[in-house]
Amino acid sequence: MNEPAPTGTALVQAEYHLFHITDPQGPVAADLEAGRTGLVSADGGAIEVVTGVHTGDVRVTVETYAQAPDPAPGWEEIAEISCHSSSGQLLVTSSMDEPAQLPSLAFQGPGLYRLRVHARGRDSAVDQTTVDEVVESYLIQSWPAAHQDASLVKATDAYGAQVRAQPADDALIIDHEDSLDTPSGRERGILHRAERGDYS
Repeated sequence: MNEPAPTGTALVQAEYHLFHITDPQGPVAADLEAGRTGLVSADGGAIEVVTGVHTGDVRVTVETYAQAPDPAPGWEEIAEISCHSSSGQLLVTSSMDEPAQLPSLAFQGPGLYRLRVHARGRDSAVDQTTVDEVVESYLIQSWPAAHQDASLVKATDAYGAQVRAQPADDALIIDHEDSLDTPSGRERGILHRAERGDYS
């Protein structure tokens, strides 16, 4: 039997098409472009989960296991990424670094873990900044495991295909009404580069 240990579900605020998985004591993963899987990436030491909605709540469920479970059925996109927790607190957070009311994904303490991220509903409100109801859901399964390269397990939604098709140096996703050619779009680009330490 490989029943899940700590589990939980909460609403998490996505901003700029992202929510995060972080450790308060340090980086959890090396940089990884979103185009590799179309669902999970890493930037500045944090894992980023790529959402269809630009800004708004998404539903996130966390399940932790002693060993690798089977992928859950009924999900549209599934990807895996390895990570390391220094503190034993591997937390789902909003883009503003507010921890969600969810169990730590590093439930066995500091060490290496494998995360399998499942997504559903990313095509429902692509680029929207106001959603009347939650249309996207995510399931994150975690278990202790040696490091492996990130992998795409299942790919069926249109949004994931769009992200994977983007050039590696053009990963910023912008809503259709706010392109880089507008003042607010240019400001967004500057802020995004500053987050990466690029002040050009």
